[in-house]
Amino acid sequence: MPEPNYDVVVVGAGVSGCVIARELSRLQVSACVVEREEDVCCGTSKANSAIVHAGFDAQTGSLMARLNVEGARLMPALCEELGADFQRIGSLVVCTSDEARPGLTELLGRGVANGVDDLRIIERDELLALEPNVSDEAVAALWAPSAGIVNPLQLTVALAESASINGVDFRLNEKVLGFDRRPGGGWIVRTDKGRLGARVVVNAAGVYADELHNLVAAEGDRMRITPRRGQYYVLDTAAAGYVRHTVFALPTKLGKGVLVTPTTAGNILVGPTAEDIEDKEGTDTTSEGIAEVREKSAITMKGVPLQHSIRNFSGLRAHQPGHDFVIGEVAGAPGFVDCAAIESPGLSSAPAIGRMVADIVAGLLVYPSAKPYWQPRRKRIPDIEHMDLDEWARLVAERPDYGRVVCRCRRVTEGQIVDAIRAPLGARSLDAVKRRTEAGMGRCQSGFCSPKVMEILAREVADLEEASVTKMGPGSELCFGSTRPDAKEGE
Repeated sequence: MPEPNYDVVVVGAGVSGCVIARELSRLQVSACVVEREEDVCCGTSKANSAIVHAGFDAQTGSLMARLNVEGARLMPALCEELGADFQRIGSLVVCTSDEARPGLTELLGRGVANGVDDLRIIERDELLALEPNVSDEAVAALWAPSAGIVNPLQLTVALAESASINGVDFRLNEKVLGFDRRPGGGWIVRTDKGRLGARVVVNAAGVYADELHNLVAAEGDRMRITPRRGQYYVLDTAAAGYVRHTVFALPTKLGKGVLVTPTTAGNILVGPTAEDIEDKEGTDTTSEGIAEVREKSAITMKGVPLQHSIRNFSGLRAHQPGHDFVIGEVAGAPGFVDCAAIESPGLSSAPAIGRMVADIVAGLLVYPSAKPYWQPRRKRIPDIEHMDLDEWARLVAERPDYGRVVCRCRRVTEGQIVDAIRAPLGARSLDAVKRRTEAGMGRCQSGFCSPKVMEILAREVADLEEASVTKMGPGSELCFGSTRPDAKEGE
C-alpha cells in the first residue's frame, strides 16, 4: 500500500508545532502533524511558567528578541480568536540593593532597543503599591506593563483543534524514526507505524529536535540540545491575591533567582530552577531543586505562602549553546526546516514563530494560494467555574449533563468532559481531559474526580474499557482489570 503523501509534515505537537500547523492551514496545502505522545501538548508546552514575556531579556539583534516582541504583541488577539485565556498583568524585575541598580538600567536599555513598549524603572513606593508583599530589601524594579500570562495547555489544544478543523491531519502515538530523501526531491518520513511522503518536513520536536536535525545534516552541521530542567511549586487558589504581577529577581552574582506569578486559573506558580541534565525524559522533581525554589523565592517576595502548595512539577527547556532559536532550512537538506532550540521565551514567541516558519514553507512550496474558506475560530468548551448562575441554569436546561459536577475543586461538569472527548482531536486519557477542562487541577489533584472521568471516557470512546483508561497514554494505565472478573451486572 503506498504511503500517504503530504506537502508538509510537521514533527512535534507542542505549541510550536501546533501554531505552525495552524498557520499552514490557511494555505491550500496538505499538511500533517506527527507526534510521538498520545496527545498534543505533552512536552515543554505543558510544563512552563505560562508567561508572555515583554521581550527585554533576550540579546538585542537575536532572533529570540525579535520573535519575542512580535509574538507578545500578537498573543492577545490570537487568544481571543481561539478562546484561550490571556491576561495582560505586567511584570516586575525586582532589584534588592542600590549596588545592583546598573543591572536594571541595562535591562531597560536592552528592552528599549528590542522595541518593548512602555518600559520604565519604578522606585520602592510605586513598587509597594503594585506588590505589597515585595521583599523588604527591594529598592526598585523594572516595570513592563506589556507582559502577560496565558494558559499554555488551552492555547496549544486550541491551536491544534483550529488546524484540524481547517484540514490538517494529526497522527498521534506515532514516533518518527528517520528520513529518506526522495530522488526527485522531498522526503520519506519513516515512523513506527509506516511511511509518509512529504515535499517539506518541519522539525519542531522540542528536546529531540537535535536528534532529527542530525539525521539529515552534514557532519559539520551537527546540533546539540541540552535538556534544561526547571522545577516549580503550584499553589492553591486559596493563595490568590498574594501576588498580582509576574515578579522576577534581577540576576546577580548569586544567580537569577526564581519568579512568582499568578496563573490565569487563579493559582500561583513559584520557580523554576535551571539545571542542565542529560535525560530528555528527566521531568522528575528533586528535594534539592524544590529547596532551591523555596530559598530563592524569598529574594523578591516575603512570606511566599508555600503552605498552600498542591503540586510540584518540572519541565524541560530545549537549550543550545548559542542561546537563540534555530529556525530555517537545514544546509544540504533541501526541504527540511528546523524549528529548534525553542526555549524560553518560546511560548511568548509562538505566534511569530508560526508565521515565520509558515512563510519559509510557503516559499519552498512556491507560495500556494490562501484558502478562501479558512475558519479562524473554534468552539470553546463553556467555562462553568467562571459562569454566572443564570447562564449556567440556561445551559443545564439545554444539556442536563452540564449540571452534574465531576471535579469539585474546579467545578468541572460531565458536559464539559463529554465535549472535550467529542471535540476535534478529542481527549482519550485523564491528562488529555485535564488539559481541555482543568478537571483534576484543583486542590485534591484528581483524587476525587478520576474514577468518574475514567467512567465517562470508557463510555464515550469507542473500544475503550475502563480498565484500559490511561493517565497519559500507553504504559500509564491506572487499572489492571477487575477484582471480580466473574461478577454479574448489578452485583
